[in-house]
Order: sequence, then C-alpha cells, then structure tokens
Amino acid sequence: MTSHLSGKPPSSDSFLLVVEIGNTTASFAVFRGEELLEVHKVPSEALTLHTDISGVIVPILAAWPQLGDAALCSVVPALDSLLKSELRRHIGGRIVEVASSLQLPFTLSYDSPESFGADRIALCALCRRLYPDEPVIALDIGTAITVDVLTAEGVYLGGLIMPGLDLMARALHDRTARLPLVRMKSPATLIGNSTEECIRNGIIWACVSGIEGLIGKITTLLCDNNEAGEPRVIVTGGSAPLISGLLETAPLHEELAVIRGTRYLFTLNAE
Repeated sequence: MTSHLSGKPPSSDSFLLVVEIGNTTASFAVFRGEELLEVHKVPSEALTLHTDISGVIVPILAAWPQLGDAALCSVVPALDSLLKSELRRHIGGRIVEVASSLQLPFTLSYDSPESFGADRIALCALCRRLYPDEPVIALDIGTAITVDVLTAEGVYLGGLIMPGLDLMARALHDRTARLPLVRMKSPATLIGNSTEECIRNGIIWACVSGIEGLIGKITTLLCDNNEAGEPRVIVTGGSAPLISGLLETAPLHEELAVIRGTRYLFTLNAE
C-alpha cells in the first residue's frame, strides 16, 4: 500500500485526481467532491516512460491547479512504480493506492487478500456505497470478466474470473489455422451465417448466457445463505455496454464504477 496522509481530511468540495490503470485503458479523472469534472483516457500500453505519464498529468494539473491529492487504482504492476513516482513529483498532497490493506467498507474474506485485484476492491467499495444494506453481484466485463458477490452485511462471499470477449476471440484466432480474428459488436441474430458471425455470436451469446446462468445460481446461493430479496446487479468494464443490453435482467450499468469506487476509498482512508 502507498498512503501518504497528512493535514486535514478532504472537504466535500476538495479536488482529487483519480488514476485507474487497467489492462487495456488508463483513465485520469478529476473530481471536486463527488462531482466528476473530467475524464481523460489513453491506452495503458502508451504509458511506458516517465515522460509519457507526465505528458498526461501535467496538462490536467494546468487545467485544474486546485488539484492537491491523488488516488491510484492499478492492475498493471509494471507501471506502478512509474505512476507513483510521477504522482509524488506532481501532486503535493495525499496519495492513496488502492490495496486490500486499506480501510474497506466491506469485509474481505479471501485466501490471499494481497492478490485480490485493486479494481475489484474499488468496485466492491462502490457497491457498498450504492447498496449498503443489500446483497450485490458486481461484474466487470473487460479484458477479463470478474464476478464478485457481497452479502447484505457487507461480507465478501467470493467470486469468479473468466476470459473477456476479446481474449476469447484472440484465442480462437491464435490457436487455430483458419479462424479469423473477429471484432466484437452486437449480434443481429442468435445464430450466424458466416464464419465471422458464428465466432462473434458464439462468443457473445455464450457470455450472455453464462452471466445470466451465474446470476441465477448466485441468487440461489444467497437465498440458501438467508439473504433476503433479490441481489442488486452492477455491471462495468469496456464490454459492459455490449453485454448488459443483451441480458434478460436489467443491471445497473456504471461505466466509471472503478474510478468512483477509488474516489470513495480515498475519502474513507484520508479521513
């Protein structure tokens, strides 16, 4: 954990830079209290040098000179030291890195808490902020697909990890002699009439059906554990708009769930 806490706790209108580094996309978000003012996104692979990161941070600080604190949520260890170094160089206030050792708004019951992804921690934190007294199924449909389950009491029950849509498409292309690499988009039909359609529809509908089946099984599990009522379902991640619109259930789609959860964790730990 990186946590440099000093001075007074953040006020409701203080400025905060939230940096989320995903496997595919890096996001730099500016908050004033809970209000999101700006989000700047770049490919994560473009941040390989100190100058690359400064090239993103410096213009943001020029536009928002009130920024004094920062929060980091990263799932790319190779970039962590670079990011923390640049944040310390440009940000004079608190810097909090999302990790299992932070004060969390839920009870993390996990065999190896240090291996629990920072993005999953932030997502679960936001779930508790949005639904503090209800069970929640949280899905992040991105490079990988993660499913995490919280009880109404805020106890982490467990989760699942699966390959994302693009990983499945890439595996079919790389591990076969003739199957093309197919771009994912909403299928027009259930079954396909070309090789590309068959691949695309197969991947997407398998994902949709798998998620629906898991939601049903997890709901039954929660009922068996005496959790009252239907669990809330929240969906985020790069492929969430494609998949969530095809689900029979109507989950809450929160595009910036990890960023908002990171902001919430900063507030909890800075105080």
